[in-house]
Amino acid sequence: MKIVVLDGHALNPGDLSWKGFERFGEVSVYGRTSYTNIDEIVERIGEAEVILTNKTPIDEEVLSQTPNVRYIGVIATGYNVVDTEAAKKRKITVTNIPAYGTDAVAQFTFALLLEITSQVGLHNQSVHGGDWEKSIDFTYTKTSLMELRGKTLGLIGYGAIAHATAKIAHAMNMEVIYANHRPKPSEEEWLSQVSLSELYQRSDIISLHIPQTKDTAGMINEESIMKMKDQVILLNTARGGLLDEQAVADALNEGKIAAAGVDVVSTEPIQADNPLLKAKNCFITPHIAWAPVETRERLMGIAVDNLAGFLNGKAQNIVNE
Repeated sequence: MKIVVLDGHALNPGDLSWKGFERFGEVSVYGRTSYTNIDEIVERIGEAEVILTNKTPIDEEVLSQTPNVRYIGVIATGYNVVDTEAAKKRKITVTNIPAYGTDAVAQFTFALLLEITSQVGLHNQSVHGGDWEKSIDFTYTKTSLMELRGKTLGLIGYGAIAHATAKIAHAMNMEVIYANHRPKPSEEEWLSQVSLSELYQRSDIISLHIPQTKDTAGMINEESIMKMKDQVILLNTARGGLLDEQAVADALNEGKIAAAGVDVVSTEPIQADNPLLKAKNCFITPHIAWAPVETRERLMGIAVDNLAGFLNGKAQNIVNE
């Protein structure tokens, strides 16, 4: 059996191993494959029966030229890069990797929040730049700092990552509320579901934990921002397209939003004209919430298990049944 990994660098830049797949057949690993060059994608798939992809798109045009493909393993949670209907029509099984990064993304959500509120990076840079040596006082601050105790964190969405984030917030003595597209009662007495409008009105910090769909795309826009508290903090470790980025940039520059921490943007890699790049108090990281080595090891293991299940007639995590 021929197995092709089309874009393995993000998952395994060299600190993991593809050996788990080698027991199933001949494995060819490409670090990166063009997202737009159909000829290159088709050529690299060749006669392979198994494709593993992260962000390289597999659409109708590709599948029509690669008739041997029986299985597509998306080595990520989001699977919009695959035309699942076209695959289903050809009886190709498509799987994804759900829930592998719950704790890592919750951790990173708070890393963004703590950077905004405590400004560790700014003060570390200041000290190394000599400012403390020159100070006449035993302490100084470069900007105002914020204590999180008593602040209200509003979570948009209430899946596993939001729940893990809520528990961290509760441990820091924050009030936590959440809005979900359907009623989803929480077992914790300290956590309550509210309407989206109420969440906007009450939250000191708003954190996004929902998928990007036609209904949620651009949901943080000029209209929704106007419903929020002045000086709200906005966090996004979900999908970049949830934000109207120009509206968020304008609100940051005008001071309506005090600060934003985003690990995702609408087009990745980020484009030079993205308005968030020049917005005030906008902290941007390059989609790395999922990237701790332990998290990637877990993802790799689930990807191997997905393929093993398929080959044994017990497929799991199918997204195109």
